Amino acid sequence: MDEHKNNTSALADTPPCCVKARAFSHDAELEANCHATVVSGWFTKHQSSSDKGDKRMYFNNPMWPGEAHSLEVKKILFKERSNYQEVLVFESVMYGKVLVLDGILQLTERDEFAYQEMIAHLPLYSIKLPKNVLVVGGGDGGVLREVALHSSVELINICEIDQMVIDECDANLSCIKVSKKFFPHLAFRFEDPRVHLHVQDALEFIRHVPKGKYDAIIVDSSDPVGRAQDLVEKPFFEMISNALRPGGVLCNMVESMWLHTHLINDMISACSEVFKGGVIGFILCSTEGPPVDFKNPVNPIGKVKGALNHHKEPRFYNSEIHRVAFVLPSFVRKQANCL
Repeated sequence: MDEHKNNTSALADTPPCCVKARAFSHDAELEANCHATVVSGWFTKHQSSSDKGDKRMYFNNPMWPGEAHSLEVKKILFKERSNYQEVLVFESVMYGKVLVLDGILQLTERDEFAYQEMIAHLPLYSIKLPKNVLVVGGGDGGVLREVALHSSVELINICEIDQMVIDECDANLSCIKVSKKFFPHLAFRFEDPRVHLHVQDALEFIRHVPKGKYDAIIVDSSDPVGRAQDLVEKPFFEMISNALRPGGVLCNMVESMWLHTHLINDMISACSEVFKGGVIGFILCSTEGPPVDFKNPVNPIGKVKGALNHHKEPRFYNSEIHRVAFVLPSFVRKQANCL
């Protein structure tokens, strides 16, 4: 009787797709690949599922209404829930290893460099000789990798709320870096002596930063849902402004121009009340002080000492890409009425 209750309880916690898979096979590898977001070997972003006869319905991330983005899964490599979110890493067929937080895809090996390079180099190549940089989020290490290319940088603070994104403890309780284990090309800069990791809530961290401490702040946060909602509102930007030196810059992820012009409008409105100026793609803002010409990099990448030899030449970013990043489509200019 007790064994039956235990089995019933276990099935209640098992994704429906996995229950069906186990009905046809007891293959250990198949069971290892079972996950609520994986159906018939395909991962779909932030989905829950329910059976109604033969019909299966999927409810996706509210940030992407009416869309389902899927990748074919070769093997699930890691899955565990932290105090804040579920962390999933899987090997995909076409995009290499993939990092997923709470069912929302964060990066793939194949194309992560485009995002990491733009969010880091757009602000840092816009000011002369940045020395002190803060990264909010970015626990995978990709932004750190790009910031470290700048030989003028002397201090890189990173504030990440979730230790598990960085660390995972194995059965022997020895700590290894999740990102270092599965994404070594991203996470190796955690060992850089300039990097100082702070595992805490970003709002609490920035609230206690001395005024004018940083030359640049890069916010690589998750989608503005739940706890992350605070990171797109005016009080947060006011604290960011206080933490930046005169003429310091902020670069903040600002979602998709195809779906989120309402959010872009809200963020630009909030930033324009706090900062001297800003534009979108990522949103870039500067405090009052020495003028910042975002459209024309003051430090062209080829002229920054050691940038091309320190690690490797960026695969996406260059000075020409920097300039055209500020050219907006006509429909965005019309819909983002704050511009």
